[in-house]
Amino acid sequence: MTEAAQIESIEESARRAPALIRYLGDGNYVTRRYVSQGAEMNTGEYFDYACDVRDGMPMRDHFTLDVHGFVLGRHRSTIVDFHDKPAVDAAYLGEVEELVTKLCGATRTAAQGWMIRTSADLSARAREKVEGYQHSGGIQPPAGEAHVDYNEITGRRAAARIYADRFPDGPGYKRYICFSLWRTFSPGPQDWPLAVCDGRTVTDEETASNTLFVVDEFPVGDALTAPVAGEDQMIAATIFRHRERHRWWYFSNMQADDVLLFKFQDSDHSVTWRCPHTAFHDTSLPDTKIRESIEVRCIAYVE
Repeated sequence: MTEAAQIESIEESARRAPALIRYLGDGNYVTRRYVSQGAEMNTGEYFDYACDVRDGMPMRDHFTLDVHGFVLGRHRSTIVDFHDKPAVDAAYLGEVEELVTKLCGATRTAAQGWMIRTSADLSARAREKVEGYQHSGGIQPPAGEAHVDYNEITGRRAAARIYADRFPDGPGYKRYICFSLWRTFSPGPQDWPLAVCDGRTVTDEETASNTLFVVDEFPVGDALTAPVAGEDQMIAATIFRHRERHRWWYFSNMQADDVLLFKFQDSDHSVTWRCPHTAFHDTSLPDTKIRESIEVRCIAYVE
């Protein structure tokens, strides 16, 4: 049996959880993502597709960043309460930088913003009016559709800007990788875990850019999709349309010391360079519990 056949055999043996994965429809849409306090919404039409999500936990050491676009590691944080914002700002971002540098073999890493997500009811929080809301360090619902947080222009600009800001005396970099480091801190198994898609199974053919608008209140009616000058140069994510070839994975019953690192964008396209992801409702396990998780965006540099 060839090495490729062995890998396929291993992956085909995984337990599968039934899921509904939300994708952008095949129509021609103005695609935007609006975020506000405790709430998010997308324009365009999205549809739920029945998919299998394979459980990678029993084979956790099988996955690698440059093959699959994600890897599951282990890390014990010094943070006692991830809702303690000053503690997260003061200590956790440094932990993430050290850990990501080690996991991906980079020269150095710069952590960016972080976000807590929960499957608990946030409807009261969403009604709060917060002037000047910033999309960082807050609490949001789980991600609702298959996406990557950056499109290529967004990742490339973020890498250049952050390197110049954080490492002004650095020699420059020959490769950058935009990541998310994700962990749950609530007891497992989680009711809405994170699913990650094998980056080898996606192509540009099914993608669209989704421009980010951070707002105090959501616009309504035609204002949701009215033309905005320079929108093609604004911060945007990549969203996906459904294709049968997409291969989804998750890691069931993650514990607080489990960390999932996955790519938003790798400047080296000779390897797997991005990893779509989304939350899904896991009905395959009994006694699931409300999910609370923290994610940190970061950029690793190879100098």
